[in-house]
Amino acid sequence: MSKVKRIWAILENLAFFIFCMVVVLFLMQLFCFTSFRIPSDSMEPVLKDGDRILVNKMIKGARLFDVFAALNNEDVVIHRTPGFGNFKRNDILVFNFPYQMNRWDSVRMDVMQYYVKRCIALPGDTLEIRGGFYKIRGCDEQLGNYKAQQYLAGLQHPEQHGIVVGTFPYDKQIGWTIREFGPLPIPKKGQIVMMNRTNCLLYRQLIGWEQKKKLRIKDGQIVLGDSVITQYRFKKNYYFVSGDNMANSQDSRYWGMLPEEYIVGKASRIWYSEDKFTEKPRWDRIMKKIK
Repeated sequence: MSKVKRIWAILENLAFFIFCMVVVLFLMQLFCFTSFRIPSDSMEPVLKDGDRILVNKMIKGARLFDVFAALNNEDVVIHRTPGFGNFKRNDILVFNFPYQMNRWDSVRMDVMQYYVKRCIALPGDTLEIRGGFYKIRGCDEQLGNYKAQQYLAGLQHPEQHGIVVGTFPYDKQIGWTIREFGPLPIPKKGQIVMMNRTNCLLYRQLIGWEQKKKLRIKDGQIVLGDSVITQYRFKKNYYFVSGDNMANSQDSRYWGMLPEEYIVGKASRIWYSEDKFTEKPRWDRIMKKIK
């Protein structure tokens, strides 16, 4: 009988240990790190199709929201736990795509769709693309994949290579392209912008999302809901992101700015990699630091 008790005690301890490990792993994934698989070549050569990456949630803090409401396509309030820093230019970020079903006229988090892109501009930056190269006013830092920018700059007719030339906000009068874009001030929480035709086109999705009202031009005036406005103070922070494989990347050049609260975290390491054709491990990429 004592032997049975000892075996039962061992099994109880083992079950308790496994339960504790599951809880610890769940909490670590919720608050510290999570894993994603790279499904495309939009971030090559840094990230390849088949890489599995660790994402650090602790920089800005983990997000807490009603997952079931988000899965039901409802608007959700996203809270963050305290973080230990800020995102920086050239960080590689994992985020929920801020639009649904290719409807780029209004911001709404797609909780089932994750993108991985490089941060080009931070809240408060003014971004330009000149001759195909990213530039931030007052900053001499090299941004994004320089070779990809050189490639786009050297193409006489990018559209002949299957590259979409027209960009956000898709307005002929503004006339931005993948080689001549901006200046685009990236909104920062508390920043005030004057409301004119150009700013209405640049920020209507963001302001409409913040206020849950439609921003439009009516009789030459800027109207938010039923009220005429002449300026607007932003309530959130936003970012501009780009794929490293710029010739094949659906990024901020095409759909606009990324709300901070849709960002999961910063990609830190490739913990595993598998060739999608041979299904064999890429040993040289395992535990490689992401830069």
